[in-house]
Amino acid sequence: MASPLGDYLRLARAGFVLAREGVASRIDPGMRPPGSEPLFSVARLIERRGPASSAARLGAALSRLGPSYVKLGQFLATRPDVVGAQMARDLELLQDRMPPFPQEVAEATIARNFDRPASAVYARLGPPLAAASIAQVHQGEVVDPDGTVHRVAVKVLRPDVQRRFRIDLSSFYRAARLGESVTPEGRRLRLVAVVDTLARSVTMEMDLRLEAAALSELAQNTGEDDEFRVPAVDWDRTGREVLTTEWIDGIKLNDLDALRAAGHDLPRLGRIVMQSFLRHALRDGFFHADMHPGNLFVDADGRLVAVDFGIMGRLGPKERRFLAEILFGFITRDWLRTAQVHFEAGYVPPHHSVEDFAQAIRAIGEPIHSRRADQISMAKLLTLLFEVTALFDMKTRPELLLLQKTMVVVEGVARNLDPQLDMWKTAEPVVRTWIERNLGPAGRIEEAAAGVGALGRSLQALPELIAQGQRIAAQLDLATRDGLALSPETTEAIGRAEGRGNRWMTIGLWVIAGLLAGHLLF
Repeated sequence: MASPLGDYLRLARAGFVLAREGVASRIDPGMRPPGSEPLFSVARLIERRGPASSAARLGAALSRLGPSYVKLGQFLATRPDVVGAQMARDLELLQDRMPPFPQEVAEATIARNFDRPASAVYARLGPPLAAASIAQVHQGEVVDPDGTVHRVAVKVLRPDVQRRFRIDLSSFYRAARLGESVTPEGRRLRLVAVVDTLARSVTMEMDLRLEAAALSELAQNTGEDDEFRVPAVDWDRTGREVLTTEWIDGIKLNDLDALRAAGHDLPRLGRIVMQSFLRHALRDGFFHADMHPGNLFVDADGRLVAVDFGIMGRLGPKERRFLAEILFGFITRDWLRTAQVHFEAGYVPPHHSVEDFAQAIRAIGEPIHSRRADQISMAKLLTLLFEVTALFDMKTRPELLLLQKTMVVVEGVARNLDPQLDMWKTAEPVVRTWIERNLGPAGRIEEAAAGVGALGRSLQALPELIAQGQRIAAQLDLATRDGLALSPETTEAIGRAEGRGNRWMTIGLWVIAGLLAGHLLF
């Protein structure tokens, strides 16, 4: 376990590197903790001068600090309320870019996972094509028994990445606890919960078998979708540190010139991106939570193909209902119902006025309604949204972090494809279908049927519950018929304690005796 001194030294080094690259001076003054101005003044003194862009310098700083900080940077891109809208956009541009590790290290990892050389697992394994904070990707070839050659994508975990993350997560927790202890805003933003979410996400990403399972689940959910698909998993060549999937031949979604040259309809692709995400979140409650353009391709048939399933999001039935109702409220401009849903979900503390919150939501929604994407300032919208959440004491909802982040990213991707995209009109068919299916008559009938089924299962279990109650009553009667019997060891220990006059020890022993008796009874 990392020591407090080690945590603070690592945080101090990170602070120096970030200040040196000019990152600290770009933090919005309104988001700085009270009393921190002297530290920011020192940061400006040590800032390195240079012509590089802010995003490039931020990327250089995080890459120098290592994969944990690159992943943290990518994750903080989801939290413009913490780092500010401009820095969040810069962080999103990083897309987890890291230098690759050597080919021989990747081959050793493959050999360790499958107990045979990499050359026996793959007919060919090319050099790394893309490297991220946790893993890198190679192109490989496999040969079927009939001699057919297939190209595959081989994802290999970085060496020693788990130990590095454990150490750095300790520092992140130390900084989050400090932030919550010195400022109420840190407590409202729930910085420790933010690190908790990061820790869970990274833990899932570091077992590539879990990523393969996520890919398989999404493939099952979207099997009948005509405009979206995912690559198939090669389970025989997948382990904890290695994931092998079908190779995708397609055009990256951010290569607009190539998409146009291939004859693809860019506004249609923008619609597919947004509607696919909403369909997965609402219909399935399971969605790709890292839908930046580097993870999205368009195949020859015009279908959207997603890759890299290390970060996935889940929504329970309750969250899906609230999401649908909130979106539908914005689409129909029913601000009062939208406000009521926030209160029903517990997102706004009950001591606030529903009508006042509806007024605040109207201030957010009206300026963006029926406007094209190129007419909406997301920075201004986010600023207003953060002001509203602070005004109404809305705490961070960890279960919604990935959803909020992905919605912002998806909107940006769709806007890049179609600057005139109307996000409300695009979302309306998916949201309305879900509302009609789940909150309309058919949904009510299914809900009632589920209730009847639950009642039936309870009635089936009733005889066993009655029998169990009778057994417990008989054991209780037997145990207390001649008084409560304790073991000789327990009685002797109680006697020794009373003899010493140790009141607290006696109480403790009687508690133990009670637990032993309860164990005998039940």
